[in-house]
Amino acid sequence: MTEKKKNIPELRFPEFEGEWVKIKIRELSTKITDGTHDTPKVTETGIPYLTAIHIKDGFIDYDNCYYLDIETHKKIFSRCNPEFNDILMVNIGAGTATTALNKVNYEFSLKNVALIKLDKTKSDSHFLVHIQRFNTHKLFNRITSGGAQPFLSLKEIGKISHYFPSLPEQQKIASFLTSVDERIQQLTKKKELLEKYKKGIMQKIFSQQIRFKDDDGNDFPDWEEKRLGEVSKFRRGSFPQPYGMPEWYSEDGLPFVQVFDVDNNMKLKKVTKQRISQKAQPNSVFAEKGSIVLTIQGSIGRIAITQYDAYIDRTLLLFTDFFIPLVKEFFMYSVFLLFEREKIKAPGGTIKTITKEELTQFSLKIPLRNEQQKIADFLSSIDKKIEAVEVQLEKTKAFKKGLLQKMFV
Repeated sequence: MTEKKKNIPELRFPEFEGEWVKIKIRELSTKITDGTHDTPKVTETGIPYLTAIHIKDGFIDYDNCYYLDIETHKKIFSRCNPEFNDILMVNIGAGTATTALNKVNYEFSLKNVALIKLDKTKSDSHFLVHIQRFNTHKLFNRITSGGAQPFLSLKEIGKISHYFPSLPEQQKIASFLTSVDERIQQLTKKKELLEKYKKGIMQKIFSQQIRFKDDDGNDFPDWEEKRLGEVSKFRRGSFPQPYGMPEWYSEDGLPFVQVFDVDNNMKLKKVTKQRISQKAQPNSVFAEKGSIVLTIQGSIGRIAITQYDAYIDRTLLLFTDFFIPLVKEFFMYSVFLLFEREKIKAPGGTIKTITKEELTQFSLKIPLRNEQQKIADFLSSIDKKIEAVEVQLEKTKAFKKGLLQKMFV
């Protein structure tokens, strides 16, 4: 006779015992409703108005809300009145089941978002948000299995069930996990501020509002303007056709770099999505470790110095030779900023396409190599700080993920 599985988490605070009980959300709630199903006319000012796009995983984007006039707001708010610590859940579209806690005390209206008001004597709203977020992907996959647009009716939301401990244990778990979330938010904010600082300082350096001095304290000479074609030689990558043939790929092959593999941090991702087979390698382009590659299709303008030997796709350019003394890191920052400026000029802020010939004519300002090195060293030091925070952030997220798997039933 098999022993009945007990609904007890693997990791638990020592003062608590007993099995967790499976309970439906409706049994813990005093109200489950949702916002308007219409599309009210937004105004420039007025009462805040949030839709599904403002509900993120674990937080709400109040800063980028829309606004409604007072009368329209009153009609919506009369049936759907979010209050502090109420739970909001997206119930239609790509973000369905995304859940967050309301952390403001002012009124706002909702659209395509469900509102869950818990009975505070039965359950802790922070705990429910944590356990719901932990199970979001499972729930989303279940409701999208038929292929139709994801949707959760209020009745279906009420039927969602989780295993719950006593209220004091819920509160203890929620408090602990919230402190971990706060650490994640702090690190995320720190990373964003460093990235913002780097972007601003780069603008000032490359517009020469900020200048470095030589080792004797003297000014460096003026920068020279040159076309990219005068500075470097480059070529497109390649790949045998047609794409997708199994013989072009091999788990034992070398990394094959596509646009997807060039990250936003001026590095390649640690592991490429595909690896190229020996059979395909003669029809591709090899880039040794330390090469500079640039994306020219899809997400145009991503640039990186490769951290490993790889073959590159035709959607990337490989800089093969330089005609003047250049520090690679300086050149990379310079080209990155060049594309940032081009994006600002492009319709919708997106460069749709770019040819090798157009790229040749792009203009760069180049200082002496010694000043290039000082600039590269300075910006690289900021990158190292960003990377250190990023490592801390990923470790904290991994720590939380491990906790969730052990703290819930």
